[in-house]
Amino acid sequence: MISREEKELKIGQKGKVIWLTGLSGAGKTTLGILLENELFEMGYMTKVLDGDTIRKELNYNLGYSLKDREENNRRVAEISKMFVSCGIITICCFISPTEQIRNSAKSIIGEDDFIEVYINSSLEVCKQRDVKGLYTKAINGEIKYFTGISSDFDIPLAPDIEIRTDILSEDESLNKLLNFILTKVSLK
Repeated sequence: MISREEKELKIGQKGKVIWLTGLSGAGKTTLGILLENELFEMGYMTKVLDGDTIRKELNYNLGYSLKDREENNRRVAEISKMFVSCGIITICCFISPTEQIRNSAKSIIGEDDFIEVYINSSLEVCKQRDVKGLYTKAINGEIKYFTGISSDFDIPLAPDIEIRTDILSEDESLNKLLNFILTKVSLK
C-alpha cells in the first residue's frame, strides 16, 4: 500500500482536519467554504464536509438525539481520517455540541491532525441569521433536541482558535482563520 507520507509528498501538502464547531447559524459552513476557496486558490487540495450535506447523503438515517449526534460526528471523523491519510485538508463544519463529541473526533483523527475552531456567535445573532426558520420551530416545540434551545452546547474548553462571527465581518473572520492556519499549522 502507498503510505500517507508518499501521498503527501506527491501532492505537496499535509493532511489536516480543520473542525469548525458552533451553533446553527454561527457561520461554520459559510466560513468553511470561504476557507476552502482561499486554500484552493493557493494550490491546496481540500474537501468541505458540512452537516446539512452529510445528513442528506451519508447519515440520512440519523436524528438529532445526543446518541445520533455522537454517531453522526463519529462517522464524519472516520471519513475525515481517510481524507487526511491521503493528504487532503478536510474542513468539517458541524455543530458537534459536546466536549465529549469533539474529543472523540480528535481521538479518531489524531491530535496532531485536528485543529478545533470555535465559530462563536451569540444565540440572538444566530436566530437572526436563521433563513430556514429552525430556531422558531425549535422554540415552538416542532423540532426536538435543537442545540441552543432544547439541547445544550458545551462551549469549547480549549479550541485552537476562536472566531467571533457576530463581531467580525465575513472577510475579517476568514482573514483571522486563514492567518492562523498559514502561520500556526504545518500544511507543507
